[in-house]
Amino acid sequence: MLKVRTTLLLGALVLAPALTLAQTPTPKPKPTAAPAAASHSTTGTVKSVDATTLTITRPSGTVKEMTFTINDATKKQGAIAAGASVEVRYKTEGKTNVATAVTVQKKK
Repeated sequence: MLKVRTTLLLGALVLAPALTLAQTPTPKPKPTAAPAAASHSTTGTVKSVDATTLTITRPSGTVKEMTFTINDATKKQGAIAAGASVEVRYKTEGKTNVATAVTVQKKK
């Protein structure tokens, strides 16, 4: 009788933690969103422009000339032409500057 009681007690001690762990749901990892590309802004004078590329020269800063990719999503305000003073909003994708908005500045 003592052996049966000891066996049942040991069995209960072994099964209790196993049943508790079996009932604990594992938390699902939350999906992480890709970090949004940082938005930048600069001004300068248009050196050249075509359907897919805009190059400006800047009067100050360490980078005197910057080139941007223009696509269908780029918002354009004003007549963008060589010699025009512009503000360019852009994001960097890898090593490419992609213009999100180009605004021609009015002459003062």
